[in-house]
Amino acid sequence: MTASPTVPFAGLPIIDTHIGFREPGTGEYDFITRQTKDRASREEFAFPAEYMFTGVPDGLDTDDPVGETLRRMDAHGITRGLVSVAKESGRVAVRRHPDRFIAQGSLVDPNDIMGTLERMTREYEEFGIRAVSSFAAGTFPQVALNDPQMYPIYAKCVELGIPIFACAGIAGPRVRSAVQHVELIDDVMFDFPDLVFVTRHGCEPWEELAVKLMLKWPNLYYSTSAFAPKHYPLAIIDYANTRGADKIIYAGYFPAGLSLERIFGELPAVPLRDEVWPKFLHDNAAAVLGLDVQG
Repeated sequence: MTASPTVPFAGLPIIDTHIGFREPGTGEYDFITRQTKDRASREEFAFPAEYMFTGVPDGLDTDDPVGETLRRMDAHGITRGLVSVAKESGRVAVRRHPDRFIAQGSLVDPNDIMGTLERMTREYEEFGIRAVSSFAAGTFPQVALNDPQMYPIYAKCVELGIPIFACAGIAGPRVRSAVQHVELIDDVMFDFPDLVFVTRHGCEPWEELAVKLMLKWPNLYYSTSAFAPKHYPLAIIDYANTRGADKIIYAGYFPAGLSLERIFGELPAVPLRDEVWPKFLHDNAAAVLGLDVQG
C-alpha cells in the first residue's frame, strides 16, 4: 500500500503495546503514592508523573471505558491493543473484542512470588495472556530488575513462552530509580537467554546503553511507551533506521498520560525510513507477542 506523502505510515496496521481504559473512581495509583515522600505526589497529583505531561486525556467516558478506547483506536487506525486484564475493563475488552484486544497479565509483584506465579498461570489459562509487565520502581519494597526475587517470574515467562514488558530508566513518579538502571538488564539476559524482554518508558538517560545491550542480546527489545513522538530519543531512532529495525516497537500511553491525538499528530514527523514503519508499528510487536504478522 502506498504511503501518504504527509503520513508515511498511512494504511499500515498498528498494534499499540501500551493502551488501556479510564475507569471510574480513584486509587489506581495508590501503590505508587504510598512510597512517595513529597507533598505534591501525595496530595496534589492525580497521576504520579503528572508534572512531566501536558494534555493528559480528560473528559473520557468512564461509563463505557472499552467503547471509549475503541472509538479512539478506530479514529487513529490502531488495529489492536495490548491491554492488562488486571481490571474489569481489560477482562471485558479481551472477551468481547478478541480481534481488537490482546491480553496482558497483571503487573508482576516480586514481593509475592507465589501469588504472582499462580496469577500468571491462571490468566494464561483463562485469557491467553501474551505478555506480563513489570514496574520495578513501583514495587514496595522496591525490587531491582536483576534481583533474585524476579528470577522465578522470568523463568515462568520462559515456560509460558511470553515476553515481559518492563519499565527501565529513571522513573516518572518521584520514587527511587536505581532498581530500573538499564545496566541491570545485562544480568537478566545473561541468566535468561530465552527470555523475551521489552523495555518500557524510555530507558533514559541510558538509551545509548539500551542500544548496546540490544545489539548484544537477541531477545531484548525497546518500546516507545510514555514518550510523545517528538521526544523519541535520537539514539533509538538511529538504531531503528540501521541495525535495530526489528527491535523497536511502537507503544503509546493512552489514557494514562498521552492522548492519541497528540501521538498521531507528532508521529508523521519521526524520521524513520519507509521500510521501518511497518516493523515499528506492527510487525515487531506481532513477532514478540506471537501473533500472525499479517493479522
